[in-house]
Amino acid sequence: TTWPLPLSPALRRMEDHLYNLLELPVGSKVLDSGCGNGHVALHLACKGLQVQGIDIVVNHVRRAQQEIKAQQKENMVSARAADYHHLDWVPDVSFDGVCTMETFVHAREPEQVLSEFFRILKPGGSIAMHEYWHLDDDELPPGTPKDLSESIKRIDKESAMPTDRRLRKGVLQQMLKDQGFVEVVETDLSRNIAPTLRLFYVLGYIPYLIICFFGLQV
Repeated sequence: TTWPLPLSPALRRMEDHLYNLLELPVGSKVLDSGCGNGHVALHLACKGLQVQGIDIVVNHVRRAQQEIKAQQKENMVSARAADYHHLDWVPDVSFDGVCTMETFVHAREPEQVLSEFFRILKPGGSIAMHEYWHLDDDELPPGTPKDLSESIKRIDKESAMPTDRRLRKGVLQQMLKDQGFVEVVETDLSRNIAPTLRLFYVLGYIPYLIICFFGLQV
């Protein structure tokens, strides 16, 4: 996240925002669902939270465990391979908080995932989710390329993000309420991530032109 793209400061701000949303005291137990390489879990641990990271990708878990050991945070963070659809190994009402960072979109059955989150949370616990949602075609700004919607559908398919297609404004909020969550607030953070998205666009556009020039589109 430092080279060749200086993204670390932006990522840390996202993680700080996630931590602030949880509103949990030091020592609280949090499930980082879809922990990847463990960066978010470790950042939350630096804030004083006890974090259990899970990820369905074994290689991600291994790297997370290596990073946890390298930072000597074994007493604050752990990581294991697990599927957030099936948290049978987690006792009821055993976590103070649950968080996801752009991982819920990969859920095959989002309602089941949220049901599991609700089950394992203690009364008064909190959930914080940084996820995507899309505008409907008729809500897109004038001048939006006509094939944008189809491109997003293809990205969702190739990136294994079935839930992403379902998430429009208010949809995740209602999903959470349907599973029993209360005081659910949805906030649009598009403005916050726009600079990074513009950077990705610029970096991706040049390879795109080269691919088109040589007729290499799939």
